[in-house]
Amino acid sequence: MTDVLPQPDCSLTAVCEPLERCCLDQLEEPAGKRPPNTGARLWGRVRSKLLRQKLDPQTVETKNWHTDVIEMNGIKVEFSMKFTSRDMSLKRTPSKKQTGVFGVKISVVTKRERSKVPYIVRQCVEEVEKRGIEEVGIYRISGVATDIQALKAVFDANNKDILLMLSDMDINAIAGTLKLYFRELPEPLLTDRLYPAFMEGIALSDPAAKENCMMHLLRSLPDPNLITFLFLLEHLKRVAEKEPVNKMSLHNLATVFGPTLLRPSEVESKAHLTSAADIWSHDVMAQVQVLLYYLQHPPISFAELKRNTLYFSTDV
Repeated sequence: MTDVLPQPDCSLTAVCEPLERCCLDQLEEPAGKRPPNTGARLWGRVRSKLLRQKLDPQTVETKNWHTDVIEMNGIKVEFSMKFTSRDMSLKRTPSKKQTGVFGVKISVVTKRERSKVPYIVRQCVEEVEKRGIEEVGIYRISGVATDIQALKAVFDANNKDILLMLSDMDINAIAGTLKLYFRELPEPLLTDRLYPAFMEGIALSDPAAKENCMMHLLRSLPDPNLITFLFLLEHLKRVAEKEPVNKMSLHNLATVFGPTLLRPSEVESKAHLTSAADIWSHDVMAQVQVLLYYLQHPPISFAELKRNTLYFSTDV
């Protein structure tokens, strides 16, 4: 029997890959003949079951573990899962150390590196553009969790073999490492303080008022956050230019990155989280729309934004 306990922050692929290997290993045992592809078929059943449970409203409502068993041709798989709300699964836990890059304030990292954009962001973006920009589902398809954790450790340790490791690593793991970096920042790249203003700005119906508000909010960001955001923005636009090949449109990329770059603080989340329906809040759609707005906007210059600061207050 195989136990499968999905963690809140892991993907179904990360759960099912080791399960598939386990099933295939068991198939190699000489204990009787089994039909071909039993492991793959069993893995498919488990994956389908996990998806149904994930989308079941009753599963969303309960806080208890749900246990199930699937059996095929003498192989039995028992797995347990429970729903973890978005405010917990995306909870940011600032690092107590100041030497790594994950969980450390972006201003601390850029000051230490004497750079405008964190090294990890520059290197991951460079590698994706070098050999992953035409990869189907880039940034949408999850990398192997162990590879991502290995890259995280190397970047945190500032290992001299980073570049060699990047060149040999699966591109989806590199894309996943970049997403993980932004997800583990002590606060979102677009900051907790400005979150309510971004939500109000994207809801404005008058195009001119929305333009003024959204540009004003960018000017209000700390310089390291703004420069890094603009750097990432241009990268995502270049990825979307290859949409006919990689199938990643601006909207798809906004859906992937929006809730990571912009989300409410833990205090605000707890204040508004009153039922399971709130878990899938309209805020997520607004977060996607904010990033999509900037992705669809003509190129935004840091220098131009700062010049215009002379004519606007930086208070929001």
